[in-house]
Amino acid sequence: MGREGSIIKRFSDIVISLCVLILSSPILLFAMMAVRFETPGPAIFMQQRTGKNGKPFKMYKLRGMVENALEIGPNLTQVNDPRLTKTGKLFRRLSIDELPQFINVLNGTMSIVGPRPEIVEITETYTEEQKKVFRFKPGLTGISQINGRQLLTPEKRTMMEVIYYERATFFSDLFIILKTPVVILTNEGNI
Repeated sequence: MGREGSIIKRFSDIVISLCVLILSSPILLFAMMAVRFETPGPAIFMQQRTGKNGKPFKMYKLRGMVENALEIGPNLTQVNDPRLTKTGKLFRRLSIDELPQFINVLNGTMSIVGPRPEIVEITETYTEEQKKVFRFKPGLTGISQINGRQLLTPEKRTMMEVIYYERATFFSDLFIILKTPVVILTNEGNI
């Protein structure tokens, strides 16, 4: 939490992600079994996303779609996407599908608070102004996740993130972390 690259931010990322992974391990294990029970294929889905300095990285999520979802539809989830499984709908509603991203936080490719990690196909079309978002490590939650989530256009989300993260503080990030569960429970801005 706080300024990009600060020791406090990295330390809090490690401590929070370790605690969450340990405490949520029974939920994660049960969710992984539910995925495997409902559909064939791996329980963890890996997708290329664009990270800090525009460098691609593999982001981990619980698989909430049928195994060959990318072959039968677009990279992005649509409203009422028929590729979503029953467990996938529940996972997305409660954001359980994002628990494996704490592994990304531990390995340093993501932070707890940061810009939304976008797929490479979207970030390849960014303007020079939008590319400023690459100065920051992507996050599990962030300013756009508590202010519109998936209802924001990629352009609006990116500009909101650039403005916020240039001035982020420990306390502004703490506010985002505390507001995130409220947004998840109310399903605000989720498709």
